[in-house]
Amino acid sequence: MNITRKALHRRSFLRGMGAAVGLPFLDAMVPAMALARAARPPLRMAFAYVPNGIIMDQWNPAHEGRLGELPRILKTMEPHRDDILMLGNLTHNTGRALLDGAGDHGRCSGSYLTGIQVKKTTVDIRAGVSCDQIVARHVADQTRFPSLEVGMEDARQAGDCDSGYSCAYTNNLAWKSETQPLPPILNPRALFERLFGNGVILSPETQARQADYRRSILDFVGEDTRKLEATLGPTDRRKLDEYLSSIREVERQIERAEKTNAQIDPHMEKPYGVPADFAEHFTLMSDMITIAFQADLTRVVTFMMTREGTSRPYRELGISDGHHPCTHHQNKPELIEKVTQINTYHATQMAGWVAKLKSIREGDRRLLDNMMLVYGAGLSDGNRHLHEDLPTMVIGNARGTIKTGRRIVYRRETPMCNLHLAMMERMGVHMEHFGDATGQLTFADLA
Repeated sequence: MNITRKALHRRSFLRGMGAAVGLPFLDAMVPAMALARAARPPLRMAFAYVPNGIIMDQWNPAHEGRLGELPRILKTMEPHRDDILMLGNLTHNTGRALLDGAGDHGRCSGSYLTGIQVKKTTVDIRAGVSCDQIVARHVADQTRFPSLEVGMEDARQAGDCDSGYSCAYTNNLAWKSETQPLPPILNPRALFERLFGNGVILSPETQARQADYRRSILDFVGEDTRKLEATLGPTDRRKLDEYLSSIREVERQIERAEKTNAQIDPHMEKPYGVPADFAEHFTLMSDMITIAFQADLTRVVTFMMTREGTSRPYRELGISDGHHPCTHHQNKPELIEKVTQINTYHATQMAGWVAKLKSIREGDRRLLDNMMLVYGAGLSDGNRHLHEDLPTMVIGNARGTIKTGRRIVYRRETPMCNLHLAMMERMGVHMEHFGDATGQLTFADLA
């Protein structure tokens, strides 16, 4: 670590021409006089949600305790086995058909982060404040964005959302109030402009007008960058160069996606700049989330990898059937196989993201070590619409307070909200009650 006389502020930005690029955690942000109590990078909380349930016998490891060989769906996560914690028997009772309401798919995603029985009437929708938004309020004055809501598919693309009420539940994880969902950003260009522009999400038409003369966001902050580099040591200059290079690579990927889409069909009615390829789209969105975490632009993220109930086909896997219809397989082996392939494909994208998070250093730790990232679904068995034993993986050790590399199976019907309470506690938010929680997950078992 380089010892400097004057510390660079943790919330420093590179600015120019309406652009603002946050900085990663640098050694220069730790003043020499504070080495004994060196400022730690912040802790982050994120949720990555997959729809329609999982083929559970290809998800659950065979034994409790230390993780050994992982099952088929999670095979690509094996290099990260020591960085994950598999939790069994967590349940969302509020997702079940108590009053039917928004239907199984709407209830499972609508209650995923709220623990509240969602309601649908002829005049209104009702859910509850989600745990991510409770934490976002707590850290709102510490970051540029209290939270980020990111997604990869909406009702217009899926074409299978039966009403505005159901769409409100199936398209959103984050709820600011019981009647106000926070829709995810689906377009990579829109997310990029939000993170590094002036905070305004540009319309597709405005983006199209700018496309012919757009310069790299890094060109606008070039003068600030050169001034900062002159004050940094060799290690920090390397970190800064790697960070800015990752931003430029995201720009290139977005530009390629926009050009490719135009070549395929310039009249397609799809969000501007959204790649047709799922893996490419995922990489763009997850890379930008990673950059937002590095720069401390936000500490709270929800990521809907696709909307709940989606009937998206996965032609890149040779699957032209919709995802949702396949999950109602009625125990037909050929349909179970297709769902397993889709589940595996999703997990493979996550494995790539985890590798990226592990490769980035923050002080004496990896970026992943300063995170709690939950990967899972609001249904277990999509064929029977089961809301118990939900597929739940915690990635990252939350600064060493979560012991990973294991599988823990709790008693049956343990509320998922118990996990939410424990995560909120780690983010500095203490609550006695949340959703249908009966208490925090016993993190003594996890430590």
